[in-house]
Amino acid sequence: MDNKKILIVEDDGDIADLLSLHLRDEGYNITHADDGDKGVALLEKGGWDALILDLMLPGIDGLEICRRARNMTRYTPIVIISARSSEVHRVLGLELGADDYLAKPFSMLELVARVKALFRRQEAMERNLKIDAGTLSFNGLTIDPIAREVFLNQQLIELTPREFDLLYFFAKNPGKVFSRLNLLNQVWGYQHEGYEHTVNTHINRLRIKIEINAAEPEKILTVWGKGYKFSTGARDA
Repeated sequence: MDNKKILIVEDDGDIADLLSLHLRDEGYNITHADDGDKGVALLEKGGWDALILDLMLPGIDGLEICRRARNMTRYTPIVIISARSSEVHRVLGLELGADDYLAKPFSMLELVARVKALFRRQEAMERNLKIDAGTLSFNGLTIDPIAREVFLNQQLIELTPREFDLLYFFAKNPGKVFSRLNLLNQVWGYQHEGYEHTVNTHINRLRIKIEINAAEPEKILTVWGKGYKFSTGARDA
């Protein structure tokens, strides 16, 4: 049995009961909060392996909870579930750091499958970090995959977990060009077709943090019509 702990923040009791039933059948430990304030209080206690989050909540709304979760040190996979099925809310949720988004009504079996996929991806990333444990350094930029810290000219740079994952992926593949959809699949771990511009948002934020001039980047370069690549300053970059 899997003892992973999942926090469900959902004000619809019937949906929460069904989610809890199906996820408990898979061996997960489930805790339910029926409003945003309770959800935040539980989230901040920590120790969660995943967060299933409605957007429309009494009290603190789901997008704010997502934002707070992504400002925490530990990375917690987030699945947003919401009746807000418009593209703007899907994109906003993904840009705030959600790993997946299901619009109501959805299949409970589909949600369980998505949660399992997120756990598999996270476990694979942790195994890869143990294998590729070496610190990467390029022109004043130092990336420590174990501590998940980034330094620029010996100054610590504050990155969100997703920003770190994106930068680390680039740095492990210097000079290689990746399309936005490639990056979604490789870094986000799920194919969100139609939401590739989420990658743009994260790259823009990264550039602001690690480039001398974000308008004229020297590390994360745009390859027009193809995507992006990471430059180490070498001739092939």
